[in-house]
Amino acid sequence: MIEGVWLWITFAALALTTVITRGSFILIGEKGRLPPTVQRALRYAPASALAALIVPDLLLDHGHFQAFNPKLVAGAVIVAIALRTRNPWLPFILGMGVLIALRKGLGW
Repeated sequence: MIEGVWLWITFAALALTTVITRGSFILIGEKGRLPPTVQRALRYAPASALAALIVPDLLLDHGHFQAFNPKLVAGAVIVAIALRTRNPWLPFILGMGVLIALRKGLGW
């Protein structure tokens, strides 16, 4: 019985923490403006979060670093094509083609 009480106390504490942190922006409103330096820095947050998710997956293959990694080669192809063209589908198609070709052993 006591374990159930602690579980509900934990749920309530987590819910309260979530409401306080998210609701504080609503309650404070315009008075709680961030400094311009912080606002400029936060513009890079989505790109850095995406990089933090993608880079480890590109560098590691099955949890280990390898000298020749097909995902890293395909990622380099994607970056090169995306920088050269503005087509949203071409990097995806060619990157997947390179990845499949390298994984199946159909190297050039």
